[in-house]
Amino acid sequence: MQVTFFGVRGSTPCHGDNIARYGGNTSCVAVRVPGEPPLFFDLGTGARYFGATQPQDGTFRGTCLLSHLHWDHTQGLPFFSPLLHEGSELDVYAPAQEDGRSVADVINAVIRPPLFPVTIDQLPGMVRFHDTADREFDVGGIRVISRLVPHVGPTLGYRIEWKGRSVAYLSDHQQPYDGSFSMSDGARELAEGADLLIHDSQYTSHEFVQKSTWGHCTIDYAIWLAQHCNVGRLALFHHDPSRTDAALDDVSRCAIAAGGKVGLEVFAASEGLTIEVG
Repeated sequence: MQVTFFGVRGSTPCHGDNIARYGGNTSCVAVRVPGEPPLFFDLGTGARYFGATQPQDGTFRGTCLLSHLHWDHTQGLPFFSPLLHEGSELDVYAPAQEDGRSVADVINAVIRPPLFPVTIDQLPGMVRFHDTADREFDVGGIRVISRLVPHVGPTLGYRIEWKGRSVAYLSDHQQPYDGSFSMSDGARELAEGADLLIHDSQYTSHEFVQKSTWGHCTIDYAIWLAQHCNVGRLALFHHDPSRTDAALDDVSRCAIAAGGKVGLEVFAASEGLTIEVG
């Protein structure tokens, strides 16, 4: 499996010379599996750049595993260029909503005039939405495990498995409010023994004191979880939009050192980075 990061920021896209190396687009991570159609996590603004790498002639077939419906994870949907061509098809799996609305209902209520010029149905390509919760299913030859994880609103983490290789994706994950280290059964199940864990690491411990209820976690928590789940490699992800390249260099150096003490390989995800899994 080959994993490529197209968007690594959280909350809102950002730009500027001081964030150019890690990138300013929001969540989108593509996984290339030999012989399988494209599969990717989340539809943040990074999805526009992933879409540009895909067929533009109506032959696109792909699957998105959407963690939740917050703006920074869905803004890229109407800009996913394969959908501008008739015949293209995208299946989107996303968490069922607590108020009874389907995922399609929510997306269609937002991507429409006056908030957006057209509706999803008016795009030439087809999008099919699948309401999902705690379940396991196959996408071609890829096994997908989805589990609800703590955040603000219904949120899924995912694990994909193929020929003994595994990638876990917990983009937005609420650390216990008091800053302590514990995890839900679902989070543990997704991360346990994963070759690669892509995990929320939006805050430092100091920042978390002021933002403990905002749905995210600290870099230290991500390292702790990865260590306790016997993860092979940890990708720090969902970087705060205020975190500059220099600041990310600093926190990643500390994280790499901390991981090294417990035998864990740690790196900070950046746009354009490709990782081979297995």
